[in-house]
Amino acid sequence: MDNDQLIEQARLLRMHTIKAIYNATSGHPGGCMSIADILAVLYFDEMTLDPAEPSGRERDRFVLSKGHACPALYVALAMRGFFPMEDAYSLRKLNGYLEGHPDVRIPGVDAVSGSLGMGLSQGIGMALGARHQGLNYRSYVLVGDGDLQEGNTWEGMMLAPFQKLDNIVVIYDANKLQGDAPVSEQLDMGDVSERARAFGWNVIDIDGHDIASIKEALTQARNTKGQPTFIHADTIKGKGVSFMENVLYWHGSVAIKDEELAGAMSELGA
Repeated sequence: MDNDQLIEQARLLRMHTIKAIYNATSGHPGGCMSIADILAVLYFDEMTLDPAEPSGRERDRFVLSKGHACPALYVALAMRGFFPMEDAYSLRKLNGYLEGHPDVRIPGVDAVSGSLGMGLSQGIGMALGARHQGLNYRSYVLVGDGDLQEGNTWEGMMLAPFQKLDNIVVIYDANKLQGDAPVSEQLDMGDVSERARAFGWNVIDIDGHDIASIKEALTQARNTKGQPTFIHADTIKGKGVSFMENVLYWHGSVAIKDEELAGAMSELGA
């Protein structure tokens, strides 16, 4: 897709995600909105996928390590054709199958997630599996600020360069707000890009809401040999809805009120 088409996909992704969280009366809108542009590029431009064969051996793998942002993932999968959009609107319903964190029983979901810090290890296992089986698929792992505060993540950060896994890409959604306070107040991680370089990663710093920059970074990652890629995406929590942007409250899990839904839909051009 060209950039304008991907911008439109990101807008629709945000719109449907807000509606799904509204219907569920719970969810994490802030972190969903910060990754919408990244998901749009991955699912509509970058990854090799076939909704008719969600478990195909040659498909690219995706791990949403920050599993609380799954409403955005479910919407991306619905938009891509893995299941109907009406199913995405059944988020967290007792009669639905789209749980509050990803599960491999859901078409198109490659890894369970929820406990932060687990995603990179799963992605590395997938990348190693591709190497051992002689397959060409790539693994993409989307991590959040909380993931980088977990010890398991940094074990993976050591292992992937050691194994020269050039078929894995980590995308860091650096939206700088988590749980009860800004990241800088809970556990300031300093210069994450410099740390990743020190571990041996090919590091690319981008604006995580600039479609062209996301596409270029993923192209660079694909062309990098003998080294895994770490994309540091500078993002805004709640991006796309002015009253959610950079506001800690919208980390979640929150119930979106009728007037808030109306305001968000107006801003998103619904």
